[in-house]
Amino acid sequence: MATEQQPGREWSRPTAFYNHYVKWAVYLAIAVFLLWSVWNMRISLERVAAGWGAAVGLVQGMVPPEITTQFKNELLIEGLVESVAMSVIATIVGVILSIPVAFMAAENIAPKPVYWTGRGIITGSRALHELIIAIIAVKAVGIGALAGVIALSYKTIGFFAKLLAEEIEDIDTGQMEAVEATGASRIQTMLFGVVPQVMPRIVGLTIYRWDINIRHSTIVGIVGAGGIGATLLNSFDKYDYDFFLTIILAIIAIVMIGELISSYVRGRIQ
Repeated sequence: MATEQQPGREWSRPTAFYNHYVKWAVYLAIAVFLLWSVWNMRISLERVAAGWGAAVGLVQGMVPPEITTQFKNELLIEGLVESVAMSVIATIVGVILSIPVAFMAAENIAPKPVYWTGRGIITGSRALHELIIAIIAVKAVGIGALAGVIALSYKTIGFFAKLLAEEIEDIDTGQMEAVEATGASRIQTMLFGVVPQVMPRIVGLTIYRWDINIRHSTIVGIVGAGGIGATLLNSFDKYDYDFFLTIILAIIAIVMIGELISSYVRGRIQ
């Protein structure tokens, strides 16, 4: 008996849109928004040409970098050491504060009120840029490295706690239940059923955040929160462009060294 052939179905590429009309409407809206944004910026060719000439003059004033003055070299080294110290202290303080917040923000182990409290802390930390926090900290505790440490520690909480909370939510609950079955308390269950599973992630995120804090520590000094940023801004304000380039190159070198250390440690952990 001959089998009846089923009519072939035509393959179509999967799409996230409800239908083709919605897809093209979204594309059109994006295109219109992009054109409006370009128009709203009021970019003119005259302004671009003037800016290009100013940029050339700035680069000419930077070359060669200033490395001959002992006083400036001392300022450079002092600022870089302070930036690195700020990043280390801020990372340690931020991680210590982030770990309990991460446990609070993990939906699979925290009650709903605690969960939403933890998520609120993370959202509050992530909502503001570190420069805004640095300005507030400078007003609160004065100019110096302490303000920078406060700003970087505050931002570390939002970054570290969010990623760690997501890692906790993905743990193997069987290990946690096995610890509970032995009669362990809630804290013991967290210490022996959850922490061992996320410890590699904690170490990796700590190194990664330290790498980020090194870069950010060079920026918060612009508003008086310590580090090399203050020296960078002063050199620019005084039109000392050759020393400005020296500072930029030193910051790049420090960030690259931090990146190499971070990559090596993360590789060893993994």
